[in-house]
Amino acid sequence: MSAAPEPGISAPASAGSIDVAALLRAALPLHQGGRLDEAEQLYRRILAAQPRHFDSLHLLGVICSQRGEHAAAVRQIDAAIAVNPAIAAAHNNRGVASNALGRRDDALASFERAVALAPDYFDAWHNRANTLLDLGRFEEATLGYERAIALRPDLADLFLKRGHALTLLNRLAPAIDSYDGAIARAPNERDAHFHRAMALARLGRFDEALEGYDKVITLKPEDAQAFSNRGAVLKALRRVDDALASYDRAIALDPAMAVAYSNRGILLKEMNQPDEALASFARALALQPDFDYLKGTYLHAKMQVCDWSDYERDCAQVSTSLAAGAAASFPFQLLAWSSDPATQLKCAKRVINDRYPITPSPLWQGDRYSHHRIRVGYLSSDFRDHPVVALTAGLFANHDRTGFETVAISLKCDEHAGVRDRLMPLFDRFIDADGMSDAEIARLVRELEIDIAVDLNGFTGGARPAVFAHRPAPVQVNYLGFAGTLGRSTWDYIVADRFVIPEDDRVHYAENVVYLPDCFMVNDGSRKISPRTPSRREAGLPATGFVFCCFNNSFKITPDVFDVWMRLLRRVEGSVIWLSANAGAVANLRWEAERRGVAAERLVFAPRLPANEDHLARLRLADLFVDTLHFNAHTTAADALWAGVPVLTCPGRAFASRVAGSLLGAAGLPELVTNSLADYEALALRLAEDPAQLSPLRQKLARGRASCPLFDTERFVRHLETAYTTMWKRAERGEPPVAFAVAPDHEVRTRAAVGDAHARNGKIL
Repeated sequence: MSAAPEPGISAPASAGSIDVAALLRAALPLHQGGRLDEAEQLYRRILAAQPRHFDSLHLLGVICSQRGEHAAAVRQIDAAIAVNPAIAAAHNNRGVASNALGRRDDALASFERAVALAPDYFDAWHNRANTLLDLGRFEEATLGYERAIALRPDLADLFLKRGHALTLLNRLAPAIDSYDGAIARAPNERDAHFHRAMALARLGRFDEALEGYDKVITLKPEDAQAFSNRGAVLKALRRVDDALASYDRAIALDPAMAVAYSNRGILLKEMNQPDEALASFARALALQPDFDYLKGTYLHAKMQVCDWSDYERDCAQVSTSLAAGAAASFPFQLLAWSSDPATQLKCAKRVINDRYPITPSPLWQGDRYSHHRIRVGYLSSDFRDHPVVALTAGLFANHDRTGFETVAISLKCDEHAGVRDRLMPLFDRFIDADGMSDAEIARLVRELEIDIAVDLNGFTGGARPAVFAHRPAPVQVNYLGFAGTLGRSTWDYIVADRFVIPEDDRVHYAENVVYLPDCFMVNDGSRKISPRTPSRREAGLPATGFVFCCFNNSFKITPDVFDVWMRLLRRVEGSVIWLSANAGAVANLRWEAERRGVAAERLVFAPRLPANEDHLARLRLADLFVDTLHFNAHTTAADALWAGVPVLTCPGRAFASRVAGSLLGAAGLPELVTNSLADYEALALRLAEDPAQLSPLRQKLARGRASCPLFDTERFVRHLETAYTTMWKRAERGEPPVAFAVAPDHEVRTRAAVGDAHARNGKIL
């Protein structure tokens, strides 16, 4: 708000023997000089003689406001306005006092009246714009600042605040222009450089953002906030050591800066320094327990190293915060310990609305492309040596090129040239978009006239949900990468099956559910397995004894399922459990085993192998894959089944906790889907103790592997293409997206026949 109320003098007057004009002339310099008590005495002498003297009533109100007595100021100025409602300064000063009382709407009404009375009244326009900004009416605030700039184009503060309003509207490019205007008028204005750098970082223009933060630090070398934000930019530029140094400098300057500790923890976790990461998160929580998303991030970091100290308490705290609507966890973190789909939807909505606001002007605005082939764009950060590629390579290879044109948009630079070389020929176009901002990628999708944009990331690492918030394509699909809702109908559809999303649970998904007939998950039925199976000794396994295995990420292991595993090891003599050697978790899991009366050496940890076909061959040594509870095995379950190893699972309610059950159904082994953790334990024990029960399951899997729907990639692709065609035809007709089910294709069809059948096989629900 404008700092000081204005006098707003009206015409002088006299009253009998008292010279009112002289008293007013004497009072004004006292008032302007800050001698408020003396000025007040003179105003009150005038009012004693002339109770309806406008200037004295008004200026007494101004004095009240200057003293912080804002309620009295409003009453006093209202008395003046009752005498003369046509003085703009009185309405402006009333607005200043109302704002100080937190009465924003009342203040806005006063400023509106002031500018109506005096259209070129700068202070009133400025105060009006500030109030609109406080009220969250950012579009109107922007226009208000533009009016104020027209009156005072020399003031940097106006450009700065207009930049803030534009930033809050997510109009980042114009915001940067406005910050540039502030800098042009005040080159050493720290806030303008700082907020300009923030906007540049949000646009993905990290080199420019780094220059901006460096300028802030030049102007203010002890600026801890600039060092903290600079660390985030350096992390985005993959200069991890420099980023860590920048966070450390921020903390040295401000040891109470929770955000610097939190960001430092995230970086350390990615640098594979879990203990230091946990210490950093713990410090951030101690400093600011309600720091956005920190509770869930800390819990997830603990779960990655299987640190279950205070596990129940930590889960309860995140649950309570989420129930209250707080920003407590990111959706991916939640999957590992909560299988409640309603909670997951609430979490996703909070994150998507906080972090990825919808663009005011969608890039696709109803255009009809009418391409000869349906143009499908697959957007992913995982076109590299990653489980997503292991699953989807067969999809890309088997697309019907007569009916579909496929485009890969890679969101992350290729770390594995060999994988990229194998993928590129599977698409009509393969585009590297790693260095592009979200807005640039969205424009690319629009310029390519993509009919169906498929998000293969969701909320996983490297995800770019903001691209989809720009609405660059007529149809946008959430598929495969994230086993859950993304919390907004920006994604028109989520691809599922009736097992992973039961009919009654569709209400917990913001997207329209598309049901595929067998299993939602694509598998590549041409994956190779090394012909040579290593010996148990080579794999680090004992020469004899039953081998339970679970190659899931360590954060999926929860104390309840680990309790079951340890009871199984105690009861099955000579047995071991074979786990993935996830960094940081080994020592904790061995300690947890010993606490439960199991020797640490009965936990065998498998190192990562460079070739997936060697890992699949190694998997053959396992007797039974035992699944995790809340966040099932996904690709790892498909690996086990492909290698001929039965998978035992216990589904929860949410998508991520039901995937292994879906895979088993499509593999012809529904008997390995149990109804409770007690049933899961009992069946695992029977299979381990009785080879006569386990052997038929392995034989059934071996016989059916070549023909079961799970590994029939061509059948899956026909079903998915039918889904795509149904989505596309609805969009072409201008119809809204709806949930539907794809009918199973039991016939062996030629490619030509498949194209004609696509549109007939989508049953609307």
